[in-house]
Amino acid sequence: MMRWFFLLLLLPHRSSAQSMGSSVPDIAALLSRGARLEAAFKEEEALPVYQQILQIQPHQLVALCRCSDLSCRIGNRLSDREKKVACFEAGYRYARAAYRVDSTDPEANIVMAFSLARMALIQSGKERVTAAKDIKRYAEQAIRYDPGNYKAYHILGRWEYEVSDLNIVERTLARWFFGALPEASLDESIRDYEKSMALRPDFLLNYYELARAYRREGEKDKAVALLRRMAGLPDGMYDDRTVRAQEQALLKTLTE
Repeated sequence: MMRWFFLLLLLPHRSSAQSMGSSVPDIAALLSRGARLEAAFKEEEALPVYQQILQIQPHQLVALCRCSDLSCRIGNRLSDREKKVACFEAGYRYARAAYRVDSTDPEANIVMAFSLARMALIQSGKERVTAAKDIKRYAEQAIRYDPGNYKAYHILGRWEYEVSDLNIVERTLARWFFGALPEASLDESIRDYEKSMALRPDFLLNYYELARAYRREGEKDKAVALLRRMAGLPDGMYDDRTVRAQEQALLKTLTE
């Protein structure tokens, strides 16, 4: 399901790679190999392939973005905190490198937002508030450069969901010590999740997160219908296995 997405990632950057002379076949072949491994849910095998590309061409944008994304995904699955932190930090470094190559590239903005979200899990209160502001900014920039970017709308939906769930005490403390967070609402979260779904109807994580938002909104029937629809879709990426287990647990809670 995700195979077409990874192959499409190669297209916008091949023209620039053609100027690299004899290294072009190697880069193109490695990009294709990395995409195939990801499509086969072999992310830990795909990451070294993209890293090999960066040894040949350190500023290859697709490889930088994939290294960032995969480092964060793999790190999030680790139980060892030290290794998890190392993966998140690597993901952030790759994202910053990608952003320096082209700050107008939608995927570079996506990995900046995604890696900042992962880094926020291991940071202090002040750093988390700063990261929250930046996550929103990068997601909005991705949409500015690519209005059809389903991942950016999903990130915004999650950001709005989390920020709108802060109570008055938490917001006041954040404002006093670290500066006010931008406003967010559950309605905005649902709107952006729904937009992401319209753009990419087979993105399982978005189904689960939208169902959570519906539940919080009091729309239990909508949440249940969405989760049951999600159950009929095939996995599109490695982490969908975890998402599917979360979906089943949420559905059980809603239907008991």
